[in-house]
Amino acid sequence: MMSPHESPARGKHAPFAHLNAPNSALYRQVMGVFLAAKERFAVHLRPEDVHSALGTEGRAADLEAVANALDSLVVWGNLRADPDTARVTAVEDFYRKRFIYQLTQAGEAAEEALAVYDEALGRRGALQAVALHDIVTQLRALLVITGEDELDPAKTHLTLVALTTRFADLAENARAFMGSLQRTIDLHDVEVEVFLAYKDRLIQYLERFIQDLITLGGRIARLITELEERVEPLLRVAAAREAADASPGEAERAETLAYERWAGRWAGLAGWFLSTDGRESQARLLRGRALGAIPQLLSVVRSLNERRAGRSDRSADWRTLARWFAEAPDDAARHRLWRVAFGLYPARHLTVDADTLGERAARPVPASTPWGEAEPLRISPQLRRSGSYERRGKARKVEDRSEARRLLADIAAKQAAETAAARARLVTTGETRLSRLGEFDPLAFGLFLHLLGDALATWRPGMTSTVATSNDGSMEIRLTALDDGTAAEIRTPGGVFRGPDHTIEIVDLTQWQGHAGGGEPR
Repeated sequence: MMSPHESPARGKHAPFAHLNAPNSALYRQVMGVFLAAKERFAVHLRPEDVHSALGTEGRAADLEAVANALDSLVVWGNLRADPDTARVTAVEDFYRKRFIYQLTQAGEAAEEALAVYDEALGRRGALQAVALHDIVTQLRALLVITGEDELDPAKTHLTLVALTTRFADLAENARAFMGSLQRTIDLHDVEVEVFLAYKDRLIQYLERFIQDLITLGGRIARLITELEERVEPLLRVAAAREAADASPGEAERAETLAYERWAGRWAGLAGWFLSTDGRESQARLLRGRALGAIPQLLSVVRSLNERRAGRSDRSADWRTLARWFAEAPDDAARHRLWRVAFGLYPARHLTVDADTLGERAARPVPASTPWGEAEPLRISPQLRRSGSYERRGKARKVEDRSEARRLLADIAAKQAAETAAARARLVTTGETRLSRLGEFDPLAFGLFLHLLGDALATWRPGMTSTVATSNDGSMEIRLTALDDGTAAEIRTPGGVFRGPDHTIEIVDLTQWQGHAGGGEPR
């Protein structure tokens, strides 16, 4: 027998109907009570149990409103109602409407979907430098597996799963972080005080991740290149292990589909770190976005400081005035707007107000009218007595900012000199080995890492040399791999940078532009 609370026919997505219904907040709170009860292994709840479990905000509804909400959720399929016979003590109690309520499978699925939606909507993401280290570790493990005489299906499959899972987390978190960063830059969801306190840590966070992406991204690209020719057997072993539990008639098709999925995952991983003809790698694009976010953040800070100092945006004022002119209904309105905006009145009019404009429109006076024949001017007693409408007083003291400007100019000159010295330190005279570059100071070493990362980001399978330019187009690096197996060391105050030796040539393109047509600058 069907319960009076059950509906004979419900739509496929009826459990989501409570989201757009009146009192949707109460429905969500009631469903939250049932989810909390499920975690405590409580199966059935009575209306008074739900009412007492509601929070302070939901408890504002009386018991009858909660009971009506429960009945509606039963109709939509979120809950199931069963007769409550546990507390029947008399015959007449059988005729009263008493039900206990239980969460249905459809209602639980709907709440799980809503929880995932809320989590994704509020996700801010993060730039995961640790994930880059994990990807390097898993790629090295795959290289070790390829060197074994016989591939271990379990080890191969678990390593590939760990690699692709970590990579998927990195890519998704990076996408979410850059989206939330852009919202922060646009000041859509952050207060001014919070932004100013947050921006220093955010810039340091971006710079640290960019450094890790430059160094580890190049290492990951090299490992992927080494695995490109040996990865197909690994993918087929992983696909065969996934298809092992398929039914006999579907085993071959399941293995084919599994291999296609693994090949797509590997192609996505390779495309994220390796550039191809006509397409930059996602790692390089992410690095460019992160680098571009830093000056955007500083620009926002500058705008906020100008807004605090009371400076007006003249270009915005001109655009607003132009829009007003475009929206004016006729030429007469445009003339009035012109007079209000610029105050270019005829010489014989000392003041122009609404009464003056109305009188002039009713009885226009030609500009050729002699003074003697024109109507007399009405001058206020204050203007006649003092000669000015303004109240006299001590002029505001002008602050001398020459010292602050000089200090900023000195800082800018010092930074420009340090950057120029670092650039000059990196420029090579023809090709040389990495091992012969010597010791770098921190500024020169940081610039060198940027150039090296730009070069490694363009490295593709089968390449032995590459040419890349810096993000600002001011320097060019030419990198060629060596097959002698030697290693290079570059010493810095912070430690020793080690890696395979290459031949390298670094050119300052600004010198080339300055010597255009005059031969080589070196």
